[in-house]
Amino acid sequence: MDNREEVREFLTSRRAKITPEQAGLPSGSRRRVPGLRRSEVAALADMSVEYYAKLERGNLAGVSPAVLEAVARVLQMDDAERAHLLNLAQAADGTDILTRSRRRHVKGRQQVHRSLQWTLDAITAGPAVVCNGRLDILASNALARAFYTDLFANPANRRNLAHFQFLDPASRRFYPDWDLFADMAVAMLHAQAGRNPYDKDLHDLVGELSTRSEEFRTRWGAHNVRRHGTGTKRFHHSSVGELTLAYETLDLGADPGLHMTVYTAEPGSPAEEGLRLLASLAATEDSALATQHTTG
Repeated sequence: MDNREEVREFLTSRRAKITPEQAGLPSGSRRRVPGLRRSEVAALADMSVEYYAKLERGNLAGVSPAVLEAVARVLQMDDAERAHLLNLAQAADGTDILTRSRRRHVKGRQQVHRSLQWTLDAITAGPAVVCNGRLDILASNALARAFYTDLFANPANRRNLAHFQFLDPASRRFYPDWDLFADMAVAMLHAQAGRNPYDKDLHDLVGELSTRSEEFRTRWGAHNVRRHGTGTKRFHHSSVGELTLAYETLDLGADPGLHMTVYTAEPGSPAEEGLRLLASLAATEDSALATQHTTG
């Protein structure tokens, strides 16, 4: 992906989101831009207008951390946006090449350690998956495979959460809060693009989704970024109905760039009973399949 274009559009979009009032400036009556002017950002960040204009044209090579922090402060960036700006600066310098981790691939697909799969298999109370920054599901436990049954059932989804979100109609039923999930997915892909702008697979994924989904294309143009974290999400499973689940996402230190997400239900809640029922249905189906293979 074009680093300069991403920098330009990211900074421009952040500037447009900050009103003069938010920045402590008088609003005035003759403004032609929705947010701050370049000159206002430059003044608040204590730099020349020419220098800030150079940054917003996409040139972050050689920019000091102090300057990046000043821009982030004025544009009131959150932690995810600050990290994205730093990643873009590293990519402009070429320093990310030194830190970019190597991946194990077999036939073009990332692999996880056997011990990581064993860890997932040991989690039986809730769905658990390991994903990369492109939102490919690289490994999962039995309950996750039952939980994401629509995703895994359709080969066109390629075990990718963004593919499922934007190109599979089944996602509209599975995610009652579809727009929220769509915003999150695109924001996480944007953050990954900042971390690794030379990821060809990510470039191809974004290109395909932009071509085939107006919903994705509109969100991608907003240049929002997001980190993985914690929270609560609502789902609607075709077999057990609505599930409100808490989630925790953990970065994997032994595999930089990969993260594990584990979903759990509040003890004693209808969602906990729903997960138990889903686990029972999945076990029954697995047993039936095993019997077929044995008798066949």
